[in-house]
Amino acid sequence: MKQEIHFVTGKGGVGKSLVAAALAFKKSQEGQRVLLVELGEQSFFQDFFTLSPIQFKPLEVKPKFSIALWRGEDSLREYAKYLIKVESLVKLFFENPVMRAFVNVAPALRELAILGKITSGPRKHGPPLPFDCLVIDAFATGHFLALLEAPKGMAQAVQVGPMGEQSRSILRTLQDPSVCHYHVVTLPEELPAKEALELQEKLKKDFSVDAEILLNKFIQTSLKGKDLPATNGDLFVEYLGSKISHQEEILEKLKAKTSKVRTLPWIFEHDSWVLTEKIAGTL
Repeated sequence: MKQEIHFVTGKGGVGKSLVAAALAFKKSQEGQRVLLVELGEQSFFQDFFTLSPIQFKPLEVKPKFSIALWRGEDSLREYAKYLIKVESLVKLFFENPVMRAFVNVAPALRELAILGKITSGPRKHGPPLPFDCLVIDAFATGHFLALLEAPKGMAQAVQVGPMGEQSRSILRTLQDPSVCHYHVVTLPEELPAKEALELQEKLKKDFSVDAEILLNKFIQTSLKGKDLPATNGDLFVEYLGSKISHQEEILEKLKAKTSKVRTLPWIFEHDSWVLTEKIAGTL
């Protein structure tokens, strides 16, 4: 079975982390061994699900469902250990002031290390990842584009040698639709939806990948805005009618530009795991 990789991105505040968790949960319920990966310095899921500390090493939180937090330097350190084999030499390398300065200023080195680890399974290069599916709670829009740009830029800059070859291997994997899948989460609001569409178009143009747009917090109702009764001064009915009409307009605008758009319902639930499971059921 070929390992699946799902990247979930979007503008900050649109609910991408929750959607990533729901997608990972869904895949685990289907019987796949799933790793939900957070990228960054701090874990959102640790507090959201009230878990033990989420670290670089995967933590199993449900049957077939694990979570990990990957930073660029941790990924780079692990890869160095995989190549050098001797922990003391790796430690010496990273504690050397000159090498630390190089790691800090080297363009895209951390991003390249993260993508190298994410794609290591399909490429059969690096420490093994015993999972059928990786769901990446990726960076927000701008940083996500910079992440994908790393192997592309390195492959162009370094034409020969292992660095260039590994960069091209990562890029080929990222562009393989049988392995990598891309999900852009947004809201039924003008600006976030516009940015999601622009991101989808940029991913297609610059990286040759097809992303789907997930319109989150969509009020599910058989009513149309025009079907609601006269408000008679009822502010809630007035607000609801305006909200439904506006989200219908946003959805139609997106559909006019792309066929790859789906809606996710606005679910009111305070329990994190129950909320995740309910959203998973709609994916």
